[in-house]
Amino acid sequence: MDPPEKAQKRRNTAEPPAAQDGGYAWFILVSCFFVFGLTFGVIKSFGVFYVEIQQYFETTAAGTSWITSITVATIHIAAPIASALSARFSYRSVVIMGGLICSAAVVFGAFARNLTELYITVGFLNGFGYALTWTPAVTMLGMYFEKKRPVVNALASAGECILTFSLTPLFQLLIDSFSWRGALLILGGLQLNLCVCGMLLRPLRTLRDGTHINMGKEEQENLPIEDLDETKLSFQIESEMNILELSAQETVKDCVEDPDETSSLTKTSTSSQKRTKLRTTIQYYVDYTLITNGRFMVYSMFGVFAALGFFAPSLFLVPYARSKGIKEYQAAALMSISAVLDLFGRVFFGWVANLRLVETVQQLTATVILLGTVLLLCPLASTFSELVAFSAAHGLVYGATVAIHITVLPEVVGVERLGSALGFFMLIRSSGGLLGPPIAGFFIDKMENYGTGFIMSGVALIVSALFLLILHQMNRRGQGTITATNTAHK
Repeated sequence: MDPPEKAQKRRNTAEPPAAQDGGYAWFILVSCFFVFGLTFGVIKSFGVFYVEIQQYFETTAAGTSWITSITVATIHIAAPIASALSARFSYRSVVIMGGLICSAAVVFGAFARNLTELYITVGFLNGFGYALTWTPAVTMLGMYFEKKRPVVNALASAGECILTFSLTPLFQLLIDSFSWRGALLILGGLQLNLCVCGMLLRPLRTLRDGTHINMGKEEQENLPIEDLDETKLSFQIESEMNILELSAQETVKDCVEDPDETSSLTKTSTSSQKRTKLRTTIQYYVDYTLITNGRFMVYSMFGVFAALGFFAPSLFLVPYARSKGIKEYQAAALMSISAVLDLFGRVFFGWVANLRLVETVQQLTATVILLGTVLLLCPLASTFSELVAFSAAHGLVYGATVAIHITVLPEVVGVERLGSALGFFMLIRSSGGLLGPPIAGFFIDKMENYGTGFIMSGVALIVSALFLLILHQMNRRGQGTITATNTAHK
């Protein structure tokens, strides 16, 4: 076996440094742009299917809303699986497989004979395919970009807005021409483009020696202590086996004069190496130590309550407009109006976040509170012009929120743990995505008013902002501790 120094030198020679913030990274951005559009853009546009499916199967609002709920929840729950599969195989192959699953699931859903079959196909299987495409694409985007990460995340998520703007009237036209079943068949073919997005995901090769993760003293002083530990985690895991092996060899060498003691030590060291190798392997695929990170768990709780209010409004906006006497195509146009302002909000506020005028957590807190307030005001809108104003305001603030809420995650855990962190964050957030639309549908059925669903979503978002305030205080406390430590050393 080669010494660790030679093995490390060989790895450094074979793997060139990562080219971030430019070059092929822009193709990764294009891929992620369409992944956003063909996943969450389709979910937001699914509201036009909502009324047709509800009338066809003669079911309730809550019953139909489970289709979207299961899709969203499966995306979140399966995210750690997608992260682990990407680490085991490759981001490219996982995204291609996800695209094939999405396409097949929606095509099978077009032949559903009852709601249960729609839950399984368009809900569960389609959501699982979305998880296999969205999670690796977003993770790779974060790896390819560093300085431009906020604005690039905003541009990628803009794909959701543009395709929502395009797909909502298209779906309505397809439903009128071919029924909702024919529209689902065409959607299944459209989602094969996710496989093309996967082909663009070229693996990123990085230096894995200690110099890749070492920081200067000035940069270390600007980070919380726990972030410094997390930054060095990947190097520690990689070198742990070598250290243990060298230690065992030296101990056996020192005790070679005593055969019995040597045999006992050899067995002990072999057992320790197996345990360490197993722990290192598991941690490479799924970094379970994230659950001990207080800041990460607080941010995950924000995700749970935010998910309760994120998806219900787009699902119920078209039915709410129809209940107010708005015509079908005018109701569908509301989603397009929201998507246009959503696009502007993502790009503009992503650019603002990139300027670093304020902390990203503070900006996110302000936009979440504004979004909750706008949703609480929705029941006051009853005419088409009022609903246009609501759709525009909701799209603008929603875009401002979505543009930066994923950007905060690498700031909380570090880019080295982004893959596992994104998987765990989506998993924890899954409860909110699963329960949000059915809870809103329950209130709608009880009150016989779609406006109550928007009120529930607004309250959930304002509650989620409280966790962002807690995270901000934890960040300030960490910065204060570092400042005090540096002063003491001086």
